[in-house]
Amino acid sequence: MGAEPNVSVDEIEVRGRMRRNEPMSAHTVWGVGGRASRVYRPADLPDLSVFIGTLPEDEPLCWIGLGSNLLVRDGGIPGTVILTSGSLGEMTLTGPRSVRAEAGVPCAKLARFCARHGLRGAEFMAGIPGTVGGALAMNAGAYGGETWRMVARVETIDRDGRIRARGREEFTIAYRQVRGCDGDWFASGEFALEPGSSEESMAEIRELLKRRALSQPTGQRSCGSVFRNPPGDFAGRLIEASGLKGTRIGGAVVSEKHANFIINSGEATAADIESLIEHVREAVRMAQGVVLDAEVRIVGMAGSEPQ
Repeated sequence: MGAEPNVSVDEIEVRGRMRRNEPMSAHTVWGVGGRASRVYRPADLPDLSVFIGTLPEDEPLCWIGLGSNLLVRDGGIPGTVILTSGSLGEMTLTGPRSVRAEAGVPCAKLARFCARHGLRGAEFMAGIPGTVGGALAMNAGAYGGETWRMVARVETIDRDGRIRARGREEFTIAYRQVRGCDGDWFASGEFALEPGSSEESMAEIRELLKRRALSQPTGQRSCGSVFRNPPGDFAGRLIEASGLKGTRIGGAVVSEKHANFIINSGEATAADIESLIEHVREAVRMAQGVVLDAEVRIVGMAGSEPQ
């Protein structure tokens, strides 16, 4: 349970770290985005429960893990941002074939943890540049694997700070979609895996990362895949076939290495990136007759920050 409601944000007795007027460019892999009114990094899950439970009901909340798969607009984020990376990082074996990981655990770290403990099935998560919370929210996948194929149960947290255990059967799962959270956020997941060889799993992870480095612009500022793959096709193929590799708006560029990646070449604004996303979507629609759906989440206010 959270603390008593209607307490001023300034009066909250919590153990985490609060920052005000925080530039979100420091918390996103694209390196762009305006300032958030408040950013809170909780000490742990009980602390987060207290913090959320004392916020006003109309306080806007935005959750951010590693800042991948996310575009924060230049006008910034009103309300409070919860940073899970570096805070909600608990990961434990809960049985001979199961692992519990909190929302802030990097997916790659979960993959290696499972491999080291002789559990198979999570190797693909080494190719997901985000955290467990984001992977649960969007059913993230890579190299033929999907997050929710492993999920046995989850914990969610609501606007009152209440934490609730929920079974997999309470959610409707589809490609890059999860329905049934009803305004709650994922606090942790428990994953059911198969017994295997640590050596083989670690070798598979190394091979997967090698393939990723060869096919994706891993050393540049990008958010991961920008668009979802449409049924029976690949967004990257459609974008490349439309002649869009290397297309630039301001400092935002469609990657020459993989067309479904947009790079911040150094001086991009969030507006540059969002404009390029819309340009690519319209160009593919015109050239290929396919409307691409964005995989990247876009949050915040348009325009420049108030002076």
